[in-house]
Amino acid sequence: MRRLQLVPYNTALNFMGFRFITFAIAAVVTLASLTGLLTKGLNYGVDFRGGFILEVRMPQSPDVPQLREKLSALGLGEVVLQEFGDARDLIIKVERQEGDDHAQENAVDRIKGTLGAGVDYRKIETVGPKVGSELVQNGLKAVAFALMAMLVYIAIRFEWQFALCAILALAHDCIAILGLFSLFPFEFNETAIIAILITAGYSINDTIVIFDRIRENIQKYKKLSMGELINKSLNETLSRTTLTATTTLLALLALYFFGGKVISTFSLPIIIGIIIGSFSSICLAAPLLSYLNLKRGEEVKE
Repeated sequence: MRRLQLVPYNTALNFMGFRFITFAIAAVVTLASLTGLLTKGLNYGVDFRGGFILEVRMPQSPDVPQLREKLSALGLGEVVLQEFGDARDLIIKVERQEGDDHAQENAVDRIKGTLGAGVDYRKIETVGPKVGSELVQNGLKAVAFALMAMLVYIAIRFEWQFALCAILALAHDCIAILGLFSLFPFEFNETAIIAILITAGYSINDTIVIFDRIRENIQKYKKLSMGELINKSLNETLSRTTLTATTTLLALLALYFFGGKVISTFSLPIIIGIIIGSFSSICLAAPLLSYLNLKRGEEVKE
């Protein structure tokens, strides 16, 4: 049975030939993202900005999209509805209102009026700005620790040059995703942290596959220049990279178009992250190796 192959086996794209173009694209994306983060900051969601959370049980299974529209029409800012457990159970998150405690109580009363009678309010709690700030710090620490762990793993499995290139590519990916949340109207919440970690995990997996082939070819083709060897390795793994990215994107696009508003909002940053991760693995991590002094073993005679 013939295997599915989106990229011909004998592909010979000159990735190293246009590395300066891809480096320039990466530099522009990084600078734009950093500029957005420094000037606009992040559009924090309820989880990080502070607000209040209601855990309720409706008298019957609600029409969540319709209920979300009704609550959004109250003009209370960001309103997040999440289903959990039983089909009648909902978590409602509303951002903190301007004013004193009376303004917060008034907002809760308006929500209760919209939900109607017969609702069991199991929990109503407030998330203060201080707690939200701690959540932001903890989330970013989680990303930093994940990147450090990946760096250590690559440094042990490969040489330090591979680890350095991988961490530069990962830093580009994470900054680009943060820039996405800064420059465009996406709310930075707990799902944003998940999107960053998924992007980092996907990118490093792709990078390690390419690095494995480069390390193998270094031992086999000592007479090739480093640029030719990297080109050969990238072309040999291009089919696998393309298939992996395509199948992942197909699943994510299905979630985006058919998963409803909440899932669409969650999946869009991951879709963009997969594209960014694939770009950095092929166009950043591998070409950067050509500028480092990698050890070359004896050529393997075939």
